[in-house]
Amino acid sequence: MYFSVVDYVVFIGYVVGIVGLGLWVSREKKGHEKDSKDYFLASKALPWWAVGASLIAANISAEQFIGMSGSGFAIGLAIASYEWMAAITLIIVGKYFLPIFIEKGLYTIPEFIEKRFSTNLKTILAVFWVALFIFVNLTSVLFLGGKAIDTIIGTGDGSLIIWAILGLAFIAAAYSLYGGLSAVAWTDVVQVTLLVVGGLITSFIALNAVTPEGGVFNGLAHVFDKAGDKFHMILTRDNPEYFNLPGIAVLIGGMWVANLYYWGFNQYIIQRTLAAKSLKEAQRGIAFAAFLKLIIPLIVVIPGIVAYVMFTQPEGTAVISGVQEAFLKTGGGINYDKAYPWLISVFIPTGLKGLVLAALTAAIVSSLASMLNSTSTIFTMDIYKPFINKKATEKNLVRTGRITAGAALIIAVLMAPVLGNIPQMFQYIQEYTGLVSPGILAVFMMGLFWKKATNKAAIIGVISSIFIALLLKSAAVDLPWMDQMLYTLLITMAVIAGVSMTTSKEVDDPKGIPLTAKLFKTGPVFNISAYVIMIILAVLYTVFW
Repeated sequence: MYFSVVDYVVFIGYVVGIVGLGLWVSREKKGHEKDSKDYFLASKALPWWAVGASLIAANISAEQFIGMSGSGFAIGLAIASYEWMAAITLIIVGKYFLPIFIEKGLYTIPEFIEKRFSTNLKTILAVFWVALFIFVNLTSVLFLGGKAIDTIIGTGDGSLIIWAILGLAFIAAAYSLYGGLSAVAWTDVVQVTLLVVGGLITSFIALNAVTPEGGVFNGLAHVFDKAGDKFHMILTRDNPEYFNLPGIAVLIGGMWVANLYYWGFNQYIIQRTLAAKSLKEAQRGIAFAAFLKLIIPLIVVIPGIVAYVMFTQPEGTAVISGVQEAFLKTGGGINYDKAYPWLISVFIPTGLKGLVLAALTAAIVSSLASMLNSTSTIFTMDIYKPFINKKATEKNLVRTGRITAGAALIIAVLMAPVLGNIPQMFQYIQEYTGLVSPGILAVFMMGLFWKKATNKAAIIGVISSIFIALLLKSAAVDLPWMDQMLYTLLITMAVIAGVSMTTSKEVDDPKGIPLTAKLFKTGPVFNISAYVIMIILAVLYTVFW
């Protein structure tokens, strides 16, 4: 693939610009040295539009651009349920979870566990999350990003992957290690604009190229006509991908476990809402992010379906030389995750390639920066400060945060190449995160909304959930993994309830959270946004059922 001088100039301009912006917005003001509130919570000064943009920038990464496009190729529009159901999940988080978190003045999600249950349980979960961020999230984003760049500006044989991984790590480290959440959140405003614009350009150009006649709407009609089975949101049991997205259970079952865990109790997502100017600003930011989630499938799923049509080459499709060779693996099978980078390498014209690559890099780097900052926040505030240096000064906390982020990045860079070629990386990440997310979600849900839940019950519940998940994952049970998540959640909640009621004589646990109607009252902007989003989702699922 030819990457012109103009493309390189555009891409390098992006790198220099984003690093420069990150360093500038997070510079130390005269007479003020960064403290932990500045570094980990952006001085609690983020407006709603920065909160919303940063939420999406932290969420959308190579996992979506590469992994979800690959699933679009393999499954179709049904994979968009992750995005569209996330929109309504964000509304739930904004109304019912966020008021409690902000009222308690949290820095980290494990900190809530300490306030509601105990330091022991908080520490267990803090260690787990640090390990998850480093060995799953950071490594998968680096590997997928490196794989995409190798395909776009290299030969696709893997020779550039390690250099691409190092480059992505350097860009993320260049501003996030110094600036903390402030640098991450403010650069995310630019990054999310770039990834949306770049993503739309790729989708439109791919649709324009799918037929010999050209035309975006003509291409969309052709794709819908020739791959109509790829436009069903609810899969039937005879669909070969049913065990990944088990029909109606997606709407009423395990998808809620994945989404509530991710959007409500994931540190690198929820951290930017904790940094908002106020609860009202945080809730408006969440509503803004929910609207953005509605358009993400157009950017990441449609290109995968277009690549599928080009690969299968039904009548009326433009004949693209080398398309079969591009996707077929040497040992057999299809390389689904190559869909998005292949479209860029083949169809994006000179001059735009640099912009589209910058958009993809923006998605990757913003997520890396968010994960690094959240890893350092949890380690510093939940492990280092209470156990290693109880008398740590603000300067020590900031320095520890930077060292932790740097160490996490180095480990992830070393681990990323080990991942190898995993088919449908997006589904793989969801499935194996699903082994632990139901138990953690059960602990949070019971802790938030049931005052009788005890610390002993929460510890027993979260540990037993791993064994329950592994049991349900066995071949003998033969359940879709999303159903496994739902049943693991329900059984774990029952375990917590049972242990609480049989081991405690208290009417309510002393650390139970008193809930009032006033706490969950939301403003008119948030309420109207919620209704509009629900109506749009009802229409989308009706049309594409």
